[in-house]
Amino acid sequence: MNNEEFRQYGHDVVDWLAAYLKDIRQYPVLPAMQPGDLVDRLPAHAPDFGEPMDTILEDFQRSIVPALTHWNHPRFFAYFAVSASEPGILAEMLAAGLNVNGMLWKSCPALTELEQVTLGWLRQWIGLPEEFFGIIYDTASVSTLHAIAAAREMADPETRARGNSGGLVMYTSEHAHSSVEKAGILLGIGQDNIRKIPVDQAFRMRVDILRETVAADRGAGKRPFCIIPTVGTTSTSSIDPVDEIANVAEECGAWLHVDAAYGGVAAVVPELQSVLHGASRAHSLVVNPHKWLFTPIDLSAFYTRKPEILRQAFSLVPEYLRTAEDPRAVNYMDYGVQLGRRFRALKLWFIMRHYGRDGIAGLVRAHIGYAQRLAALIREHPDFELSAPTPFSLICFRCRGSDDDNRALLETVNSSGKAFLSHTVLNGKFVLRLAIGNLGTQWEDVEETWNLVRQAAKKTA
Repeated sequence: MNNEEFRQYGHDVVDWLAAYLKDIRQYPVLPAMQPGDLVDRLPAHAPDFGEPMDTILEDFQRSIVPALTHWNHPRFFAYFAVSASEPGILAEMLAAGLNVNGMLWKSCPALTELEQVTLGWLRQWIGLPEEFFGIIYDTASVSTLHAIAAAREMADPETRARGNSGGLVMYTSEHAHSSVEKAGILLGIGQDNIRKIPVDQAFRMRVDILRETVAADRGAGKRPFCIIPTVGTTSTSSIDPVDEIANVAEECGAWLHVDAAYGGVAAVVPELQSVLHGASRAHSLVVNPHKWLFTPIDLSAFYTRKPEILRQAFSLVPEYLRTAEDPRAVNYMDYGVQLGRRFRALKLWFIMRHYGRDGIAGLVRAHIGYAQRLAALIREHPDFELSAPTPFSLICFRCRGSDDDNRALLETVNSSGKAFLSHTVLNGKFVLRLAIGNLGTQWEDVEETWNLVRQAAKKTA
């Protein structure tokens, strides 16, 4: 492709994206297809000879777009949103074109230093102390993996050389994200050594049971090494009492990691900074700008007060990657599993500058306001009930029928293509989840979906 062709098709792609974002409500949120439909439609073998870009773009629109679940759709309510803002999309294009690799400071100073500055800005917005060191990973699952690895390093530094010696125990809520348990499995902690602490009526980790469990494990010769509370659990968006949990962590010398992947962004709103109360006492924390800060997926911001321990856990420098030491030259490869690193900070920098804190806070306030309005409508309706508190912008609710009625309701709504909801199980009951967080969502989208839910409930009654 020569430069003029690249320019032409680049304009074509941007024009298509602009129209897509402008008219996205015309697309069904979920595709009308069965598993394997796209596989069967596409050729089984790659072409031997190159094809024209016009043909490729036509096939994209004819075959790929109809098979998409549209996460950028304003009525995508199934999972925590990952809507992409226009500034973030432009930055992603630039990052792809630049194609730099930030494994070392020397391999791309701009990537490394912009990441430091941008994560410093975000740290200030959410109210964390200056001592927190920031690094970008791809997702919260990977951030949590690194937190637990650092916790293991702090508790048992010899593990790096000889492997797990046993006896290490970690604690989290029974409503914690599955990535916590997966990380424990991957790091050799073992599922038998992961304690899932029961929750209270608001689905928050019970500190009294945590303290009793830690005491029992210590009495049995176990070593509590990591405690993970959540600010915005996946099922209900509940907020664990981080400050009280921090007391337990300090008493037993365990690493405290706060999973604020979803709820942490709410702290950008000045009057909501209390959602991270106690987080300044944590050893580490994760917040995902690709969830509620309108950043194209993926970008997970990980912070730690103990970067030297994180570095001890992961630093391994072969001769071909050695560079001159400088106190201001951060080599991010020393703080994680990956060597190659994309220019993710660029899109966050664009977004933070374009919207400013006031603009982001206004959007988050609006989403929480929509959730409160919908929760009030559900509370007042005789045929529906709320299933959990609504501290952020996730509403958990169900119709006052059987689990089968609620499953049928969900299927009817989702198969319409007009909205996409998901579900969870709370207190043994099938519950619908409606998560508001898309950049383009307006109250009219929420209201239309609520009307759709009520109509579906009448059909399934």
